Amino acid sequence: MYDVVLLTLGSERDAPGGGCGSGGACCGDTTTGDAPERAEERCETPRVPVLACADALTARGARVETVTACSDAEIDEVLARLDGPPRPDGLTWPDPDSKTRLVVATASDSQLRAVVRRLVRRYAPPPSRRPADLPGNRTVPDLPPVGVLPLDPARGGGQRDLAAQLGLPRDPVAVAAAILDGTPRRLDLLRNDGGSVTLDGALLGAADDAGRPLHWRGRIEVDDVVLSAGDDPLLACAIGNAGGYAQLDGLPLLTAGDPTDGVVEVAVAVPVVTRSTLGRKRMRFEVRRARGRAVAVIPRDERVPYLDDGVEGELSRKRSWWTEPGAWAVWTA
Repeated sequence: MYDVVLLTLGSERDAPGGGCGSGGACCGDTTTGDAPERAEERCETPRVPVLACADALTARGARVETVTACSDAEIDEVLARLDGPPRPDGLTWPDPDSKTRLVVATASDSQLRAVVRRLVRRYAPPPSRRPADLPGNRTVPDLPPVGVLPLDPARGGGQRDLAAQLGLPRDPVAVAAAILDGTPRRLDLLRNDGGSVTLDGALLGAADDAGRPLHWRGRIEVDDVVLSAGDDPLLACAIGNAGGYAQLDGLPLLTAGDPTDGVVEVAVAVPVVTRSTLGRKRMRFEVRRARGRAVAVIPRDERVPYLDDGVEGELSRKRSWWTEPGAWAVWTA
């Protein structure tokens, strides 16, 4: 039978700035992917869904441990249990036959991202030590599958978190069954040159206090396709691995958010002024889209606000995202 670790991250309710994985308040998941910051807030006892899932796993004979992590180091201690046997090349590698299964209790997609980010940090080999058994289109091996236990059932509705998009179970008993009886579903991962990862997507742009969009400029390239050369005033840029940022205030941006197709979809919304036959000005939005392996954004403005898996940040220099096909996985029923 399996050893199951139920991992909870520091609560968003108590953490300043949005909680673990949201803005660096916990687990060192800063908005730019920079060096970890030690969390200062208090770690809590497990919430009711975690305890219910643990009871369901125990009833099935699994050996269960609940862990609440409030720093990257504490997450890493859990992830070390997924390591494989020593390799001749000395690399730390996941065990494909591990009898330990990991479940992440998530209050937000940013918390799941915080754990996957640490998995990448743990198992990605340095470029100078790239092994021959690593796929040519990847910089990381197959990461161990992760069970997802959503802590807020209501988020399966209008907000469409990643678990809802993937059709993952939300009931603790159903999650336990997926962990023990299910199969891993491999998903694409977006890495970026800021040192972080994206599971769902990113949205660049912002609005003022009255809700009016603030236009910005930037050069946006998807592989060899230029969506904006940097001269157009942009309303938004959506970078999608899945479909969480498919729309902006009813404006369709992404059309085919599929985290298993091996490509990233990018859309930019450009305001265009036209005149009617009576000479009146009208505003419409032109949406330009492209799909490819990688996207680069070079802001022309000093700072461009963005959301990346729900984590707020500001972009002040070039940032590139690229696709790692099938790099991570979730347990599905």
